Amino acid sequence: MNIEEFREYCIAKKGITEEFPFDEHTLVFKVMGKMFALVTLERFPSQVNLKCDPERAIALREEFDGDILPGYHMSKVHWNTIMLENLPKKLIMDLIDHSYVLVVSKFTRKLKTEFDGLE
Repeated sequence: MNIEEFREYCIAKKGITEEFPFDEHTLVFKVMGKMFALVTLERFPSQVNLKCDPERAIALREEFDGDILPGYHMSKVHWNTIMLENLPKKLIMDLIDHSYVLVVSKFTRKLKTEFDGLE
């Protein structure tokens, strides 16, 4: 999966915004204002950070050693850094979905109501 495909897959999801809150090289995808994906645009191969269940994160890092790493500049427990060009597209899409669902599942009642009201 390349960076353009990654972006298109992310922005197709409900409640998504994209912005550069840190610098001009780090694109952040948010669902209802909560980060679920970060992309470093200046690195090649392209790296992305995705939120992940801690137990699953450890298993993924072991299985895909060198291609899935503890989150760069993020909580090493809850975030993974993924090498886009080295992993199967289906796996990356699954990891994006997993990150998105994790963030949505932690919404407050008010935010969840707003989210549910979106088309």
